[in-house]
Amino acid sequence: MKAVQITGQQSQQELQLMDYPDPSPSDQQVKIDVKASGVNRADLAQRKGKYPPPTGVPEDIPGLEVAGIVMECGKQVTRWKKGDQVCALLAGGGYAEQVVVEEGQCLPIPKRLSFAQAASLPEAIFTVWSNVFQRGALKKGEHILIHGGSSGIGITAIQLAKAFGAKVFVTVGSTEKAKACISLGADVAVNYKTENFEDLLIHQGVDVVLDMIGGSYLQRNISIMRPDGRIVYINAMEGNTAEINIAQVMQKRLTITGSTLRAREYAFKKQLAAEIQDQVWPLLESGRFTPQVYKTFSFEEAMLAHNLMESSEHIGKIVLVR
Repeated sequence: MKAVQITGQQSQQELQLMDYPDPSPSDQQVKIDVKASGVNRADLAQRKGKYPPPTGVPEDIPGLEVAGIVMECGKQVTRWKKGDQVCALLAGGGYAEQVVVEEGQCLPIPKRLSFAQAASLPEAIFTVWSNVFQRGALKKGEHILIHGGSSGIGITAIQLAKAFGAKVFVTVGSTEKAKACISLGADVAVNYKTENFEDLLIHQGVDVVLDMIGGSYLQRNISIMRPDGRIVYINAMEGNTAEINIAQVMQKRLTITGSTLRAREYAFKKQLAAEIQDQVWPLLESGRFTPQVYKTFSFEEAMLAHNLMESSEHIGKIVLVR
């Protein structure tokens, strides 16, 4: 098969489509003929040597989500058969013509969705469901602040939070991105380049924050939290360290938590997939939640896709297609 591989010196890592051995499924895995692969910031970090994959996952092939057609099933696979159209969450190796993955990390492609749309779903939905609705325990009528509202995670969190009855605030970096987030259901969009979200939201208050920025945002998040609020971290693009007012954390009884998904055990991902199919897939089938694919690239153009993501000009997901 062909696969997009990380090549070059560590300081100048690039992506190149090259020959690679075909994978073989284990007893609990399916082998997928990949039609589309989602692009995520974790892929950029892996390319730069800053986010190595778990043991047993290809180190030189990025990609955490795919959509395609089941071409082979392991001996113990009971849920899928050859020819089924699925999307899947991976621990890596998704920029390839073929992948193998545990059957419980696959989901059926919702009706009317293209392979590109389906490939844009798993990483964002698994991350949002796990962190907003499980760890963050977002409830109907609560306020949520989503930093990076126009990212793949952001557009997913906006639509799901709105569908489950929350009031949604987001931060974005441009007027265009603010308009896009409002069109997807956000109630308030704050342009962090010209406005201070702390000043604008402190009087309304927030119950849940989904933060991928980190750094100085932590104390500003704390300042706007309602009592018993939950701050959930999924990244720290501004930095891993911050100075905070611990007294405010105690007075408001706040929970500050976070998680990573890639290295979690299979049992967790399987249970998460089942919950997502039960709670989120009906929203996709009914059109209440719609994938937002900003641009597609061929596998040969994978480096261009990474350059676009690094520019932060996109609104929604970037996808590689075959």
